[in-house]
Amino acid sequence: MRRLQSRSKSLYLLMIVVAVVYMLYVTYVNFIHDPQAAEFLSHKTGLKRPVVLPIWLNVMYVHIVFACVAMIAGAINFSTKILSKHRRLHRVNGYLYLLSVAVVVLTSGYMAPYSTGGKINSIAFNVMNLIFMGLTVAAIVQIKRKQVDSHRKWMVRSYAFCFTNLFIHMFTFVFHNGFGVEYALSYTLGVYGALVLNFALAELVIRCIYTRPAAIVPPGNKKDKAIA
Repeated sequence: MRRLQSRSKSLYLLMIVVAVVYMLYVTYVNFIHDPQAAEFLSHKTGLKRPVVLPIWLNVMYVHIVFACVAMIAGAINFSTKILSKHRRLHRVNGYLYLLSVAVVVLTSGYMAPYSTGGKINSIAFNVMNLIFMGLTVAAIVQIKRKQVDSHRKWMVRSYAFCFTNLFIHMFTFVFHNGFGVEYALSYTLGVYGALVLNFALAELVIRCIYTRPAAIVPPGNKKDKAIA
C-alpha cells in the first residue's frame, strides 16, 4: 500500500513538472518568440483553402490559453488532498476543466482543415477531438451516477489528451531531426503516434496506480467525507 502511494505521488509530481515546463515553453514560443506562428505556418503547404491569418492566430491563442487551463485544472483535481478536503473546489474545478476541453475541441475543429500534412491529419484531429470530448463527458456522467472509481479512470483517459500537442511535437522532432524524415511525414507520424500514446499511457496509469477502489464517498452522500 505504501509503495503504491509513493508511486502515485512520484507520478503526480512528474506530471506536474512536465505540465508546468510544457506550458511555459508553449507560452514563450507562441506569445513571445514567434507570436505570428511564422515557423509553424511555413510547414503548411498545399492547403486547399488559404489561412486567414488574423482569425487563425486568434483562434490559436484561444486554443492555447484554454489548453493550459485544462491542463492546470485537470492536474489540480487529481490531488487527493483537494478531493478530500475541498470538495466544492474539486467540483467547480471539474466543470472548469469540462468548459476548457470544450473550447479546446471547438478551436481545434476550426484549425483542423489547415493541418500540416493535409487531409489525413485533419481527419485525425477531428477524431481526437470527438474522443477527447467523449472521454470527458463520460467522466462527468460517471460521477453524476456516484461511480467514483469509474469517474477517475475516465478522467485519466481524458487528461492524457491534454498532452496530445506535446506528444505530437516530440514524435515530430525525433523523426524529423533525429532520423531525417521529411517534416510533413514526421508530423503525420507524430499525430497518429500521439493518439496511440495517449491511450497507452492512460491505461498504464490506470492499471499501475488506480488498482484499489476509491476511498472517497461520492458527492451527494450524507456521509460526504473521506473514509480512508
